[in-house]
Amino acid sequence: MKPVSLVVTIFLALVAVGQFLRFVFQVEVTAGGLTVPLWLSLVASVFAGAFAIMLWLENRRK
Repeated sequence: MKPVSLVVTIFLALVAVGQFLRFVFQVEVTAGGLTVPLWLSLVASVFAGAFAIMLWLENRRK
């Protein structure tokens, strides 16, 4: 695995974990005066986790 791919995989995994923890602990986030809904963190967690897994699997095959 190339170093850049490894860094991006780790970054995406950390984003996925962070978003999932926000969902579990129900942390309120306000951006530009608007409250970001919790369900959006769950969606972001699934997508970031899926991208991290796909990148890891793709680079593992080579």
